[in-house]
Amino acid sequence: MAELTLPKNSRVTAGTTHKAAPGATRVKNFQVYRWNPDDAGNPHTDTYEIDLDQCGPMVLDALIKIKNEIDPTLTFRRSCREGICGSCAMNIDGTNTLACLKPIDEVKADVKINPLPHMAVVKDLVPDLTQAYAQYRSIEPWLQSETPAPPDGERLQSIEERADIDGLWECILCFCCTTSCPSYWWNGDRYLGPAVLMAAYRWIADSRDENTGKRLDALEDPFKLYRCHTIMNCTQTCPKGLNPAKAIGKIKQLMVERQG
Repeated sequence: MAELTLPKNSRVTAGTTHKAAPGATRVKNFQVYRWNPDDAGNPHTDTYEIDLDQCGPMVLDALIKIKNEIDPTLTFRRSCREGICGSCAMNIDGTNTLACLKPIDEVKADVKINPLPHMAVVKDLVPDLTQAYAQYRSIEPWLQSETPAPPDGERLQSIEERADIDGLWECILCFCCTTSCPSYWWNGDRYLGPAVLMAAYRWIADSRDENTGKRLDALEDPFKLYRCHTIMNCTQTCPKGLNPAKAIGKIKQLMVERQG
């Protein structure tokens, strides 16, 4: 990937206000972060007045309306619109969440929309996830087993064994949790962050995986794992209601048990 040109500074100025159509009676302001690496300008916030009577109920509906009807230059990621793909993760009203799951009516004042914090911005609401994906690859997120699979069936689990990975496999890698973590803000080059560590525990906890020792060895590092200080921002912000902090705690517990 080409090196990104970042904003000259963090100062975000006021930009253009796009007025609602005449006659609109239920108008809400959407203040959207804008930055284009292809021009020399600093980041700015554009305001879009949206007639809620002509818009769907979710913040993503408003963003799509803005792009389709008002300003086609607005750039953001989206795909499933159902809270499954994680593409539309962004900071809305001060909280990292999914735009497709965030009802407009939950925001009482103007809707302030920014990219996920403490990541380089590719353009507008699109963060650069290159490092996060590389960290995810580093934990080897696939089943590893020396025992051959049954030739005529699946690798079976008991009901109890299957339950051990509930609350883990549902992660959609939106990275809302990771970008809400102060430890990741300051040590993101070495600390793996909540999303990746929860993904690591998903395989450690899987009864079909036979490489638990290898996986724990790879995490035994002052920064990869132990930069977590259980602040709980990750759990509070997860749009899927998962608990990355609990998963990280389980890994730490396993580290202690194997040393004892």
